[in-house]
Amino acid sequence: MSPEALSELIFNIANTLISEGKAGQLTAEQLPAADKFAVMRPKDRAHGDWASNAAMQLAKKAGMKPRDLAELFAGELAKTAGIKSVEVAGPGFINIVLDSSAAAAVVDQVLETGTKFGHNDHLKGDTLNLEFVSANPTGPIHIGGTRWAAVGDSMARVLEANGAEVVREYYFNDHGEQINRFAKSLVAAAHGEPTPADGYKGAYIDEIARRVIAEANADGVDILDLPRIDGGLNDDGEPLGEGDSAQREEFRKRAVPMMFAEIQHSMDEFRVKFDVWFHENSLYTDGKVEKAIDYLRQQGDIYEKDGATWFESTKHGDDKDRVIIKSDGHYAYFAADIAYYYDKRHRAINPADIAIYMLGADHHGYIGRMMAMCAAFGDKPGENMQILIGQLVNVMKDGKPVRMSKRAGNVVTIDDLIDAIGVDASRYSLARTDYNSPVDIDLNLLASHSNDNPVYYVQYAHARSCNVDRNAAAADVSYVGADLSLLDTEADGEVIAALAQWPSVLAQAGDLRAPHRIAHYLEDLAAAYHKWYNVERVVPMDTAEQEARLDEEAAKELRIAKNPEPARAAARLKLNDAVQKTIANGLDLLGVTAPDHM
Repeated sequence: MSPEALSELIFNIANTLISEGKAGQLTAEQLPAADKFAVMRPKDRAHGDWASNAAMQLAKKAGMKPRDLAELFAGELAKTAGIKSVEVAGPGFINIVLDSSAAAAVVDQVLETGTKFGHNDHLKGDTLNLEFVSANPTGPIHIGGTRWAAVGDSMARVLEANGAEVVREYYFNDHGEQINRFAKSLVAAAHGEPTPADGYKGAYIDEIARRVIAEANADGVDILDLPRIDGGLNDDGEPLGEGDSAQREEFRKRAVPMMFAEIQHSMDEFRVKFDVWFHENSLYTDGKVEKAIDYLRQQGDIYEKDGATWFESTKHGDDKDRVIIKSDGHYAYFAADIAYYYDKRHRAINPADIAIYMLGADHHGYIGRMMAMCAAFGDKPGENMQILIGQLVNVMKDGKPVRMSKRAGNVVTIDDLIDAIGVDASRYSLARTDYNSPVDIDLNLLASHSNDNPVYYVQYAHARSCNVDRNAAAADVSYVGADLSLLDTEADGEVIAALAQWPSVLAQAGDLRAPHRIAHYLEDLAAAYHKWYNVERVVPMDTAEQEARLDEEAAKELRIAKNPEPARAAARLKLNDAVQKTIANGLDLLGVTAPDHM
């Protein structure tokens, strides 16, 4: 019996007690929703399979002592099929012990639903636009963007498992001063000149400059002979911007798509797929900036002052008003933010009910103005717009920070991390920590094959379960017709209880935008499985193997699991396969493989 089923049962019992006049002053209108009745795993298994504080939640409203109300719940729960016993403890906790067959029913549920075990539809009907990574096209993706790639893609998978329609979006910052600095850096590199003071450094700049020259030459363009003097016309016959030149424009035009292709390739290698690659520049070329500003002007949220155009964001909770068109006629960066949000909410295809922005630690000061802009469009800040701020990543080796990138200078890139520890370890280690907290990536640990390495620990549990299957097949052990009531040992119960928690963990991970909860759950399940594997047998050992294991295990002061009778072996094999399926499902949500050998 799952915690969700018990929560529903407690809710129904509460209604019954109210209708029978046994719940004091409590009324049906005062009851929380069924899923708000907490059912948790006791820290001490001696206290039962599950525990609830429902009586303590309701006692004050009922005008009753918590223990008295708990006794009423306990009496009704004890009548339920599948519940072996119920006890009231402490100030009013309800401790529940399931009979072994009811406890093991989750095993059948896992194997019957397969990859959909734990999935639900409670976010169905919502289209969530999830924007993550969104690095500038001026260099390789650094470690901060790599964290967002791992967290964002995992979050999208978790939200979809909870029924949401998710649009994965990459915002390509291809407009503005950073692109100009990128182009200037390339021109300087092409001529063997020092990097401009505000330019970009790293071997990749020289590499991109060489590729641009080669591409231009192949097209019959001697790019280095183009004028470097400011002014002139671009390919469309339009005047170049102030401080620009024909040569810089040519480098920009060719280099930005190259970086764009590199970023797409890196994301593909990292198993991250985007539904939309949105170009910031299109907000200007397609007139979307003007359209969004005109809408706010009609709402009375735009005014002119000191030759500039302002968004009156203080009307909507910001600490100060914001310039959106500067006195020189150029757009401030916030103008693009306004247009981008408006575009997300009003697209012809997949308009966002909820726009989730995943931003770096240096963007915390943007939250006020963004939420004010959301409110100005008539939306609910924190609901239609949600902003997640990620913290820093430190890459460590031998206890010291490392700067290992030869290509990008003094930063670690996504490709550096993949080369060092692989995609699985990279994704898992970045997604397993709450994005609100800084994270240290220990390269030595994550490259090791030890139980201290969390991704290895979880993957090894899956590989170990696959080995059990191979051994069972060789020994003609099958779980067809298995009697799950035979899963009655303490170790069996620990694994079964861990499996039963998966649906609620998955729902919480979606509601709280917390994919790290998936990793923590997998580690707990793997721990229960490894312990179970060491004390229980699925496939009987022959005499020689038993003697060899006895010597090995006796040296470790561990007991030898007894050979099971055929019926118990079948039940345990079924439990083994339920663990295997659940670990594979969880790893897939994190974009990590589930190997069958290690």
